[in-house]
Amino acid sequence: MKDLKCVVWDLDETLWDGILLEGDDLQLKPSILEILSILDSRGILLSIASRNNFDQAMEKLKAFGIEHYFLYPEIGWGAKSVSIARIQKNLNIGMDTILYIDDQPFELDEVKLAHPSVTIIQAAKYQELTKMERLTPKMVTEVSNRRRQMYLEDQKRQSAEKEFIGPSQDFLASLNMEFKISLAKEEDLLRAEELTFRTNQLNSTGIHYSYDDLKHLVNSPNHHLWVCELTDKYGSYGKIGLALVEVQEDAWCIRLILMSCRTVSRGVGTVMLSFLMKEAKSAGKLLRADFHRTDRNRHMYMAYKFTNFIETQSNENRIVFENDLTVIQEYPPYLKIVTESIYSIEGGDVI
Repeated sequence: MKDLKCVVWDLDETLWDGILLEGDDLQLKPSILEILSILDSRGILLSIASRNNFDQAMEKLKAFGIEHYFLYPEIGWGAKSVSIARIQKNLNIGMDTILYIDDQPFELDEVKLAHPSVTIIQAAKYQELTKMERLTPKMVTEVSNRRRQMYLEDQKRQSAEKEFIGPSQDFLASLNMEFKISLAKEEDLLRAEELTFRTNQLNSTGIHYSYDDLKHLVNSPNHHLWVCELTDKYGSYGKIGLALVEVQEDAWCIRLILMSCRTVSRGVGTVMLSFLMKEAKSAGKLLRADFHRTDRNRHMYMAYKFTNFIETQSNENRIVFENDLTVIQEYPPYLKIVTESIYSIEGGDVI
């Protein structure tokens, strides 16, 4: 089963003892502060789906000093399943990576009926959360520690975008984005491993690579491993993608390319492909690519088609693409591209 990325909490008799609207003397459940801190440090996102008055609930969360933990809290009078759907959309994660915890069996059943892939848990078992394997990532990286902060930065971007008047490309240009592509170093490998496990939509094969696998590939003379990072005036999105290339006699073969779906709206989905095309052309090679269909990576398939790759082999769910590099899509004009190139290439600043 997939790792869980978000825990959504009910409030009354779940996060705290007592019922807010009945004027009870509310107290946080034992160990809640420690549990929230541990989950947050692991990069697990936290949110709220509660039937309550929004202002009163937020005031209480602030009084307890824990309001900062919760992203996109849904506090109101609608169905919990609707709240879960809004949280899932705002966080842009799979429904099957959400856990919902509530003291009311009816609410748990309502969510499970609407969203069968959501994991549900009775509030009485809340102290088991930190022991659950699916809430214990295989690795905790710098990005894991900053994950909540990165979402908060993204909320600022979204607010700015809503207020911006003008074409979308003008807004993207106003962000002062820098897209940096560099050859992976050993300190990048934990995050690279994490990306292969967490990224599903813009992922060409769905194959997971361990830290040891990646370390071997970084030291292989027949492979290149690049990672990319996106920053803007609000902060860093962190390392958001990678590309693994095998060097063959007549071609480069992309064994894996992936990009975090959080950055799709920034128009960077095909930047790494354009970079690889420029590099392969400078090396005098064709460019091939492995693609394995999964139930979630159609966006990656479309990215290959959009950048003029053609299918040369197809066998069940495996496709081999090829590009003769006669047409290479340029980088978006609103991005500053900084690249670590093996060859001298056009576009971008070589570092």
